[in-house]
Amino acid sequence: MIQSPFTRLNDLLGDSKPGAEPLALSVGEPKHAIPDFVGPILQANLADFSRYPQVWGTDGFRQSVARWAARRYPGLKLDPQREIMVLNGSREGLLSVTQAAALDPKRRGRGSVLMPNPFYPPYYAAAVACSKTPVLLPSTPQTGFLPDLDAIPTSVLDDALAMFLCSPSNPEGAVASRDYILKAIGLARKHGFMLFADECYSEIYSGEAPAGALEVAASTGSFEQVIALNSLSKRSNLAGLRIGFVAGDPAFMQALAAFRNVTCAQVPLPVQAVAEAAYSDETHVVLNRRLYAEKFEDAERILGNRFGRVTPGGGFFLWLDVRDRGGDEEATKRLWIEHGLRVVPGRYLAAPDANGHNPAEGFIRVALVHERATTAAALEKLVDTLR
Repeated sequence: MIQSPFTRLNDLLGDSKPGAEPLALSVGEPKHAIPDFVGPILQANLADFSRYPQVWGTDGFRQSVARWAARRYPGLKLDPQREIMVLNGSREGLLSVTQAAALDPKRRGRGSVLMPNPFYPPYYAAAVACSKTPVLLPSTPQTGFLPDLDAIPTSVLDDALAMFLCSPSNPEGAVASRDYILKAIGLARKHGFMLFADECYSEIYSGEAPAGALEVAASTGSFEQVIALNSLSKRSNLAGLRIGFVAGDPAFMQALAAFRNVTCAQVPLPVQAVAEAAYSDETHVVLNRRLYAEKFEDAERILGNRFGRVTPGGGFFLWLDVRDRGGDEEATKRLWIEHGLRVVPGRYLAAPDANGHNPAEGFIRVALVHERATTAAALEKLVDTLR
């Protein structure tokens, strides 16, 4: 059965009472201010809620994404007419691209979808919804929190319909190098599967800006078998707007458009107008990144070396090792009961392998989404509880 990690968290905590005013550090829902232009643009375009949107999205939206991509990834040129499509957030796109791949006659008979373990739950759900077997690739401290591509058996690669690559990864915040992405693209093309790059955390990073799958694919001269998905949820603090994009392999995009045109709800035109402005502005994104950097600085100071690595390459989660503090479920319960802090046990973001081993067991995920003082106070309480 497919079950949300948050449903499992509710079951774990049950009727236990929080020891203080509850604070959700469990959900990756940004609490920073939304950009000032959102309200006025929605107001100016209210009349367009009466119109049916088109599946590809407005010309203005797609052109703004193409311009953003060219600024963000030097040398990347996307055709707004053939290689970019609007989505109701990248989450719904993860299911759509898997379904479109499963309908492709060239991949008929392929029985599995490859994904990192731990993973973003929609990857697993998408595989199951398409009657494909999720193949879990361990992402551990020993592998740099990304799957070891060299360790995947040839027989597994030959049977794969698609592979999900998440960089920066959720929950660990690992960033794939250009060489790593190039190797993943090479495997996809050699073995005939689609590479789906989930890049929704691409604009929240602590060092060099993460490489993009389409940027790397462009260096090979083709987007063949490579698809990237992104959204404004993290970049612009617009999780509730539900808008993002999918881009890449133009042949696949045509098939995806045909599928989504008869199955998926399309994105309202006023929402696309807001997104067009958001992709045209970097000022709020730079500020957003700085706010997260300040919280990671506080986390380094408060946590020290108690729980392993603190600041990841990207994203806004702490991935804390609590194996010697009772384990992930016990630590989660203590944080809730003593201080009302709600975090996620790592095992709920992963699945056991064939030997029953869960690679995320013993870690907790903590989302640094609240304002700085609130976050720092919560981390002080975390240290006090798990000392």
